[in-house]
Formats: sequence, structure tokens, C-alpha cells
Amino acid sequence: MKKLLIAILLLLLLLIGLTYWSISVKPSEIYISKVIENPEATGFLKDSMPVTVIATNQYHSNALKRFMQGVNYRRAWEAPVVARVFLLDSFRIKKEGGGNQTKSLKIVDKRGILYSLRSINKDPDPLIPKAAKVLNLENIVIDGVSAQHPYGAVLAAELSEIVGVLSTKPKIVFVPKHKAMDQYEEKYGDRLFLLEYETEGDINWTGYKNVREIVETDDLQELKLELGEKLIIDHQQLVRARLFDLLIGDWDRHSKQWGWVLQKRNDQLAAIPIAGDRDNAFFRIDGVIPTILTNHLVQPMVRPFEEDIDHIPGFVYPFDLYFLKGVPKEIYIREAKYIQEQLSDEKIDSAINKWPENLVRLNGNEIAAKLKRRRNELVAYAIEFHEVIEKKKALQDPLKGSEDLDLPPSLIKCFDCQ
Repeated sequence: MKKLLIAILLLLLLLIGLTYWSISVKPSEIYISKVIENPEATGFLKDSMPVTVIATNQYHSNALKRFMQGVNYRRAWEAPVVARVFLLDSFRIKKEGGGNQTKSLKIVDKRGILYSLRSINKDPDPLIPKAAKVLNLENIVIDGVSAQHPYGAVLAAELSEIVGVLSTKPKIVFVPKHKAMDQYEEKYGDRLFLLEYETEGDINWTGYKNVREIVETDDLQELKLELGEKLIIDHQQLVRARLFDLLIGDWDRHSKQWGWVLQKRNDQLAAIPIAGDRDNAFFRIDGVIPTILTNHLVQPMVRPFEEDIDHIPGFVYPFDLYFLKGVPKEIYIREAKYIQEQLSDEKIDSAINKWPENLVRLNGNEIAAKLKRRRNELVAYAIEFHEVIEKKKALQDPLKGSEDLDLPPSLIKCFDCQ
């Protein structure tokens, strides 16, 4: 018995040691948007020229690391994809942007339309706790990005078009170093980006008619102060957009990730939502460590993309309480059925097949199967989503990004409280 206990203790120590090694080891080589093929082989990249690139091999792993930290989308990050060269000669760089992980440039074309170049590669360093750095465990945070699909936003946009949810229409582009980048050349040149419309701007790019402007959530709240009941939310479109988030497993939907198309309707302005930042669509989690850390009892707001949604409350944000509290259940059911009707098996397969061919081979069948299963259960998910929102208390604090606005208490609690 004593020998057995000693053997078990030694095995536990070995497992702990291997776990520590797996999460602290760094890749020996990192490629950032490495061009591996230039069809014309001239050494000079022209605008719109196709080039074959890989995003990064930063998430390359051995069997132990895959077991402990997950398979995730490691192969997709290393997969060669064809991107179009994008030169900024006819654009003006307005400013830098981005959040905690994504670096971006806001750019303006000759018509005045605002776009964003959002880096496909992520830099999660701002999210790494000091303790993790001291213990040399920062790689557990860095490696977690491999759970994001580098090109998931492109697929999400294809699917959203089918169900009538506005997207920013992202395209994969490669931005080489060139003079038009000016002072941003070293930091942003020779990188892979998603080129997409911004969720704000004075010029309408959406296809909707009678549009006054496109605004972000904090601007929408300030307009509500000015216009009162003349500014309304298109609840039907917002419910549809949020149910679509459930469908694709996009759990990171705080208020700063939404824009609003302001459409003139008689004597009112209706705000129609645009979803930005699809980094966490189809978020795939496996492996011992991520599975434990993302259990809904540990971290309820990070939800894996599986065939079934195991924890609907993890998808409910303050954003939902602010804009959707009080919206009738019937709207949720109707919009869930609409998505089910529009998103047939054939249309799901067609959207996935618009991805680069090697991504379809790597992840297409798995994602398609999960989408179809979640679509079939969407009415039940919609009802539960509605119930969770209605059971929660009204907000007492401002939405993320609205903390500095001078809003009355009623407008802090909800958009329609006034």
C-alpha cells in the first residue's frame, strides 16, 4: 500500500512537472504573416496581387502540449491562405485603434468611407497577469489565442448575410511595408489583416436606405439624450443579431463591439445593429487546462463552440439588459424560427465552401455539424436567453465605453427607460 501511494505521488509530481513545461515552453521560431509564395516572383508586390501567406507558427505544439492545452485551431493558424496585397496609396490613415489583443489602423478612402485594418495575429500581452510572468507561465495566456479561428470572422460574415444580420464584411489582406504607411510602416507593415468597414461613419455603406449616419454605442446614448422617443432601437434586428451570436458561439459581445445604422422612419430614427469584432466566433476549447479554466463554474463568460450550448447565461451581457430587457418572448421565438428557415444545411455548406479550400478541409465539417445542431435547437436557446435577461436586475452602472458620459440614472439603466 505504501509503495502504491508513493507511485501515485510520483505520477502526480510528474504530471505537474509536465504541465508546467507544456505551458511555459515558447516556440523556437515565430512567423508573422510570412509570405511563402509570390506568383509573379518579381520581388515587388502590387496592389490586389494574390500572395500565399501563413499567419503564424506561434501555436505549433507537440503531443503533450496539445493534450494539456488543447488542439484548438493550431493548424489553421499555420495553414497557407491566399490574401490580396493591400496598398494604402489611395487611403488616408486616420489613427491607430484596437483593443487588448488586436492592433488596428483606421483608414479612410477617397469617398470618405471609414475602414479598419484589424490584425489577424493577436498580442495578448496586456492581458497577462504579473504573477503569470513571474512564474514564467505567460504562455498559457498567449497560447489561449489558438482557440480563436484566425479566419472565423470571414465565415461569420458569410453566414450573417444569409440571415440578414449586418456585418463589417471582412476580407483577408496582406499589407507590405511601403511608403504610404508613413510612420506606421515598421509597426504594421508586412502583416496579415482583416480589411473591414468600421462601425461608425458619416457615409452609408450598408445597403439600407434613408440612413442618416452610423454611430457607436456611446454616441447612440448621447443622441438619445437629445432626441428622446424619436430615437428607437430596432428590437427585431437586435434580437436576430444576438441569436446569431448564440448560433456561431460568439461569446464576447460587449457594448463597444457594436455599431448602429440610424435609419429615418417617418419622424423617428431607428437604430439597426452592426456586429463588429468577430474574433471569438467558433471558439474551440479542448485540452486539460482550458477545459478546467473555462468551466461555467470557473469562468462563465468564456463559452466553447460545441454542438450544444451548455450555459446560456454565459452569453448574456450588460448590453442585453440595457437594450433588450422587456422585449416580448414572441420576438425571440419568431427571429429564431426565421434564422432556422433561412439557414438551411445547403446554405451552411455553401458559406463554409467560400473559405480557402485548406481551411474547409481542416475545420469545415466540424463547424458545419455544430452549426446545424445549434440551429435545430435555436428556438429553445432563444426562450432561455430571453428568460435569463428578464430574471436579471436592471443595470446600475454605465455600459462599457460609456463611463465618462453624463447620463441621467434612467438612461444608465436602460435605453428605453426615459
